Amino acid sequence: MVSFVRAARSDAAAGKAAVPARPPARVRMRLLRRLARSGIYRWYEARLLREVQGGPMPRHIGIILDGNRRHGRDQGLSDFRAIYAMGAHKLDDVLDWCAELGVTAVTLWVCSTDNLARPAEEVSGILAAIEAKMKSLAADPRIHRLGVRVNAIGRLDLLPPSLVAALEQARDATATNGQMTLTIAANYGGREEIADAMRSLLREFAARGLSAEAAAAAVTPDAIGRHLYAPGLPDPDLIIRTSGELRLSGFLLWQSVYSEFHFTDVNWPAFRRIDFLRAIRMFQSRDRRFGR
Repeated sequence: MVSFVRAARSDAAAGKAAVPARPPARVRMRLLRRLARSGIYRWYEARLLREVQGGPMPRHIGIILDGNRRHGRDQGLSDFRAIYAMGAHKLDDVLDWCAELGVTAVTLWVCSTDNLARPAEEVSGILAAIEAKMKSLAADPRIHRLGVRVNAIGRLDLLPPSLVAALEQARDATATNGQMTLTIAANYGGREEIADAMRSLLREFAARGLSAEAAAAAVTPDAIGRHLYAPGLPDPDLIIRTSGELRLSGFLLWQSVYSEFHFTDVNWPAFRRIDFLRAIRMFQSRDRRFGR
């Protein structure tokens, strides 16, 4: 508890989060529960919220949901369905936090093309958690209260039909909402998206009867951008990755050219409001010049 207070005081003095030595995960969870009961956590959270509320907000936040397996091990879990269900539940919190700050688009990378090469039992747990969450969103009145519209991107045709149906159900049930766009990236890879965009663009050129030279001349960033999975979505201003990994792993490769990146060592199911607010504060501290 003392180290947490010192970290908060250092924030106030230096304008950024201190990085105290981290105890083992189970010890951290016990400490956080104790802090929440003591009120210190809520005080620190409220201070962070006040800090960011007056600054510029990202319109679009992308999140790489990493660390589900590590969190499960920390909790002594071995059932992949239970492990990934905890991660799916975290979405409810994130939507609340984004709505509170006026963020209008969130993209969650819930399953990569590489993830599907994991052992069958784990893949089944990942897909089952996504399917259950999409069914839940479709029937959740809270989603309509927040004005969340659900979309999905990726090579969806390679997913199980029941999951595709659940994604379509969530999309159709929220189609008239307009406050926030929630994009679920499932069986998604950044290289695959660019390759698919180029295939679509080449088909367009063929349909127009363009010669090879004319088609080559017509390949521009704008032309490729029109054929991405979600061409109407603004590029992400901020990308957050949990669990301590310091790479994008192919997430929104085309769209992230001017994104700000925030990496936190907190595993996704344990991602807290203060972790989210620290990411927003980092974003607000950057001088975004877009190459100019």
